[in-house]
Amino acid sequence: MSPPHGFALWVTGLPASGKSTIARRLVARLASSGVPVVVLESDVMRTILTPDASYAPEERDAFYRTLVLLGELLVRSNVNVIFDATANKRAYRDRARYLLPKFMEVYVDCPLDVCKARDPKGIYRQAASGRAATVPGLQIPYEPPETPEITLDCRTLDQEATIDVILDKLKQLLYI
Repeated sequence: MSPPHGFALWVTGLPASGKSTIARRLVARLASSGVPVVVLESDVMRTILTPDASYAPEERDAFYRTLVLLGELLVRSNVNVIFDATANKRAYRDRARYLLPKFMEVYVDCPLDVCKARDPKGIYRQAASGRAATVPGLQIPYEPPETPEITLDCRTLDQEATIDVILDKLKQLLYI
């Protein structure tokens, strides 16, 4: 008999696509059902793993390798994990899919112009002023998932219905 494992869910999309909002709402709904989950949010994890982040390609690669390793350690300890991270390269998310037995990818499909208009953290304004040079989807490529379990259109998101779709898929896959 194999040991129990937590599930891992990766919410990906361009910066300002709505990933963190979805992750927060999902955590609240899971908690209300008695399903604990840990969120590995890239912005928070960067303050720990790369406090003086340069966002250089090698640093980004190391950051995502470490993030996936942390997620793997948690999942193998029967902790459920939500990765709230752009992860601009498909390979980052595919590595998690390969390593984690119960993995699900949620792609928040959001046009760049919508993300720029939202820009809650000022990332796109920083890029426009020359203070940021590596914004995924703008100055460096963002590789959308090829086969996510769920694709959400940010322009038609109904917050509660979106969470219902994700929860239904987690149940269908027998992760919860």
